[in-house]
Amino acid sequence: MTLYGGLDVSTLDEMPPGRAPIKTWTVTSDGLDRVYDTIRSEVEHGRQVYVVCPLVEDSSKIEAASAVAEHQRLQAVFPDLAVGLMHGQMHSGDKDSAMASFRSGETDVLVATTVIEVGIDVPNATVMVIEDADRFGLSQLHQLRGRVGRGRFDSQCVLVADPTTDEGAARITAMLNTSDGFELAEEDLRIRGQGTIFGARQSGLTDLRIADILGDYQELADARREAFGLVDDDPELEANPAIRDEVKALMAEAVEWLFIS
Repeated sequence: MTLYGGLDVSTLDEMPPGRAPIKTWTVTSDGLDRVYDTIRSEVEHGRQVYVVCPLVEDSSKIEAASAVAEHQRLQAVFPDLAVGLMHGQMHSGDKDSAMASFRSGETDVLVATTVIEVGIDVPNATVMVIEDADRFGLSQLHQLRGRVGRGRFDSQCVLVADPTTDEGAARITAMLNTSDGFELAEEDLRIRGQGTIFGARQSGLTDLRIADILGDYQELADARREAFGLVDDDPELEANPAIRDEVKALMAEAVEWLFIS
């Protein structure tokens, strides 16, 4: 819709003031001892840790870490620490209680699902461990990483991953290479595919025949400006019948997508 004139764009390209840089690193599931050492060290220094899992409970169909099982396991790994649990299937009161305990510092390690992806601000939390990180989308990974580094302390994001697909490996590489949300959004678009402009499909091949939204951005922006000027001067394209006929022939019934907002 932005490309075809339905939306204007405002760009916020600066981090909020006071945000600490976040070190991002990755380990395979065989390297968890290093992760546990990091968790132990941060808690001993008075900091707190998130551990995020893709599932609430173990599944017979999906081999991925679950928050309930991980909570039980980490309680055994860290018997002297307060390990909390929070996921979307809990009653709202229980979720509020779990978050309040973490926010107040009573809980050292909070095991959660993506229910903590947005709206959570605990400046004392300095480590975000994401289990099976290759199963998350780049937007989710970026949002989860943003839950730490919100105070004055050095922070880390640990991606635990054994990628089995090229797309999963590409997402991990992107997270290691940049913390810029704009770059990650563009990389996500490259990995998933742009989907259709005139339709509802949001991934895969585009229906643009020549242009590429990322590679030809400036040319598309210039074309958009020229198109606005043309329509301002000739709203019904009466003076430009050839363009009017070409638009109808090219878009056919898909022209309705131009008016969706």
